[in-house]
Amino acid sequence: MEQPRKEIISWREVNKLVSLLPPQFDGEFDSIIMIVPNGIIPGGILAASTGIDDLHIAKVEFPPEADLDKAKLFSWPTFNLFPENEQLEGKRILVVNNAWGSGRTTWAVKKQVECAGGFPCACVLHYNPYRNLLKYQPDYYGAITDAYIVYPWDIDLQGPEPILLENGGRG
Repeated sequence: MEQPRKEIISWREVNKLVSLLPPQFDGEFDSIIMIVPNGIIPGGILAASTGIDDLHIAKVEFPPEADLDKAKLFSWPTFNLFPENEQLEGKRILVVNNAWGSGRTTWAVKKQVECAGGFPCACVLHYNPYRNLLKYQPDYYGAITDAYIVYPWDIDLQGPEPILLENGGRG
């Protein structure tokens, strides 16, 4: 299987993508749920720029690779961290992640918010319709891409060498 094209983006590009999101919003949100780990930074920037100060995190895990043959890609995940239903009920919730690739993680959080009685909208920096496994897409996104995006926090945490040397340094 061919490796997906990688695109490394800067902090400046992240800020630009985040700035494109609030003008798309159809009304105000009561809360933000940031999906751990990669939704924390864009969610925090969005919170600061919109003034939303009711912030929550969600940590979602799907079955390990070894169990995928049995579970397939549509298994329901485990929510290791998630707000209490009372914190979501009757509220408009912005569910934030860095990217929508297959869509499973962000969609699962959105559905969990609905089950709690909230009104969620999914928001990501990058939407990859070519990897999407669902008939759904995010409500708001900064850009459409066919690439695997390397965010600046990935480089800051791992250093540039592992990112750049993967795939023979082709990025």
